[in-house]
Amino acid sequence: MKLRLTKTAIFLAALIPLERLAWKALHAGLGANPIEFITHSTGDWTLILILTTLSITPLRRITRQYWLIGVRRMIGLFAFFYGCLHFTTYIWLDKFFNVHEMLKDIVKRPFITVGFSAFVLMIPLALTSTAWSIRRLGGKNWQRLHRLIYLTGILGVVHYTWLVKADLHKPIEYGVVLSILLLYRVGVWASEKRKQPATPTPPAVRRKSLIVSCKRRGLPRLRPGKRSRQFFPSKLSSTIRVSAS
Repeated sequence: MKLRLTKTAIFLAALIPLERLAWKALHAGLGANPIEFITHSTGDWTLILILTTLSITPLRRITRQYWLIGVRRMIGLFAFFYGCLHFTTYIWLDKFFNVHEMLKDIVKRPFITVGFSAFVLMIPLALTSTAWSIRRLGGKNWQRLHRLIYLTGILGVVHYTWLVKADLHKPIEYGVVLSILLLYRVGVWASEKRKQPATPTPPAVRRKSLIVSCKRRGLPRLRPGKRSRQFFPSKLSSTIRVSAS
């Protein structure tokens, strides 16, 4: 019940930026360049929601509020939603679906190329956000795929930085937050790597090492089906069999 109310509150809150844009559009509040205002607003909220999505796992681990994982999918989908609005503003209001102009932009303006790449990477993440996709892909493959969100965040920050050029205040803020989240992820990965037990040596490798060791010590080679008397005196091998039994 608590999670359902939380999801409802997040859903309504995530629509506020869109409602604000609609209110400003109806009351002539989009400024001298409405297209630029809408583009920047939708782009800002795409990045904010991507960073919010990335912060869910660290917050869950640090605060042990495990219910947070239940809202991550919704926030991620809203990030994709505002990304779609951002992209639609560009192809519709800015370029009027002129494919030639858009292709020319992608080639000549690097920030357009980077932004387009970030949006393309978001598409498989949104399409595979369902429980069915997790079952279909398998947990590990699904996790590998959804690590693309880190690359999406990096490309989004680079896109914004190259776009504004002069006033770097917001891109730097986003970049700092993203860097902290990436460093946390690297730290967790390194910690888990250290805790993992050493990989057991395969039987074939163990057998080969034993043969090499026997040759070096001048001992007879152990053959399949033979008892350990080839290595030990009869009394010692008997003692070992008694102990093992």
